[in-house]
Amino acid sequence: MIKAQVSLKDNNYYSFSCTGHAGYGYKGNDVICAAVSVLVINTANSIEKLTECNFKSYNDGDKIRYEFNSIPDEKAKLLMDALVLGLKEIQKEYGKKYLELVIS
Repeated sequence: MIKAQVSLKDNNYYSFSCTGHAGYGYKGNDVICAAVSVLVINTANSIEKLTECNFKSYNDGDKIRYEFNSIPDEKAKLLMDALVLGLKEIQKEYGKKYLELVIS
């Protein structure tokens, strides 16, 4: 199962982390892993390239995490909203057996 966690403080995004494997398909052919990976990597890259927000990122191969150094601007918030929407839709379509999204 993939576990994605979004942390909020005062209704502002603080951090995001994602770990695990969906186990939906064979390695290299798992559509859930591929979809989540695209959403997560594209969001991090977009925040870095298209916004003025600074964040720290960590990736050890099994877990990716990024933490905002300050309150995200409107562009970064919109990108994070899109990430959360995409993850919610994947979870709704395939179930918590493969993706668990926790927002706290």
